[in-house]
Amino acid sequence: MRTEPSDKAEQVSQLLFGDHYEVHEVSKDKNWLRIHVYYDQCEGWINAHQHHTVTREYYDYINRADFKITTDLTSSILYNKSPLLILIGSIIPISGSELFKMEEQFAFNGDSKSLGVKREAEFLKSIALKYLNAPYQWGGKSPFGIDASGLVQMVYKITGYRLGRTLEEQSRQGKAVNNLAEAVPGDLIFFTAHTNRNNHVGLLLEKDKIIHAFGKVRIDYLNEEGILNLDTKIYTHALTGIRRVLTE
Repeated sequence: MRTEPSDKAEQVSQLLFGDHYEVHEVSKDKNWLRIHVYYDQCEGWINAHQHHTVTREYYDYINRADFKITTDLTSSILYNKSPLLILIGSIIPISGSELFKMEEQFAFNGDSKSLGVKREAEFLKSIALKYLNAPYQWGGKSPFGIDASGLVQMVYKITGYRLGRTLEEQSRQGKAVNNLAEAVPGDLIFFTAHTNRNNHVGLLLEKDKIIHAFGKVRIDYLNEEGILNLDTKIYTHALTGIRRVLTE
């Protein structure tokens, strides 16, 4: 998804298999569509060749359905009688043990969980670690390229919680935690680097460790001062706030 109808425009987010959206505008040359993603209300342009139309009836049905979300780093489905590789965090139209009617033949064999089922901190940590060493990519949401807020959103989405796409949205979700001494694994930790506002976020793994996307998804030391890079032993970000989203 891009800010403008051009391959050269900035990437703002990314669609994974099963994401659904509404089309709000078509470019003059009809090669680009401005879309509004249902899950997080994110907007951007996609190439029209990447678009697949569904009926309004099916779109509304998807909004209500508790489908499965994949938990394997990669897995494959049989879609329209052809194998297709999908990535962790993809939505597949299976609910419980039922396979819902689709226009194309569909089959999936892999690990998944119900999208709406909320899991605990240990599960969240195990999902976060699956993204370890994924390269940083602005607007990315996959293990082959992801940004800081994308990592937080995807890990929470798989765990069963809905977060906004941007760091600003995430900084308003959940409830505030007073200090690092009161933080628990899974809390969102916000930082600043060379500015006076939040511009980075990560997930607390344990009392003094954070996982975040900075160059790549990595684990670094954390204290009240901020992030201490494990490799350089230099502070890269100053701590500005903590939010708790996971429920007991």
